Amino acid sequence: MAVNLDYLPGATPLDADELAALIPQHITTQGELNEWEQLNILQGEAWARKQQRKDLLDEGFVRQLHKQMFNETWKWAGAFRKSDKNIGVDWRQIGVRLRDLFADVHYQIDNNTFAPDEIAVRFHHRLVFIHPFPNGNGRHARLMADLLVVKLNRPRFTWGSKSLVEATAVRDRYIQALRSADQHDYQPLCAFARS
Repeated sequence: MAVNLDYLPGATPLDADELAALIPQHITTQGELNEWEQLNILQGEAWARKQQRKDLLDEGFVRQLHKQMFNETWKWAGAFRKSDKNIGVDWRQIGVRLRDLFADVHYQIDNNTFAPDEIAVRFHHRLVFIHPFPNGNGRHARLMADLLVVKLNRPRFTWGSKSLVEATAVRDRYIQALRSADQHDYQPLCAFARS
């Protein structure tokens, strides 16, 4: 059965092989896929809350969280992408870029380089920029940032308090805030994360 996906601006299109790895065969529309993924993501969030990890900044945890968030949706859940996309680093550099990101965030935390919210928002932005997975990177990076900011003794972010998988003004603000962060202006993204 063919799936008709409508990609929003800023979304990462799946290639034919990635799309063929869809587990539920009854899904035919973007709306059905969004609903199915959201249920899977909630299970991933529940799994993450139960983890008693001292350090979230680890490739194994990044992969496992993505797998828990999408394992009932995609066969490639938790596996790094194997092709270049419209966003993200060269796929062969994902592991190296993640290690650099983890080292930078450890340094920022250890040296109080930024406030906890800004550390988590900067982490989110770079994780989205690296774009390790075929899809689900924004949702995964937001949950990773939430887990990090809670670990830094701050409340979880609200991320505009709306779904960011549908075409809304809130999603547009999020994409614009990411673009500002691309230009090294993190304040819009920090404000959006708490809006």
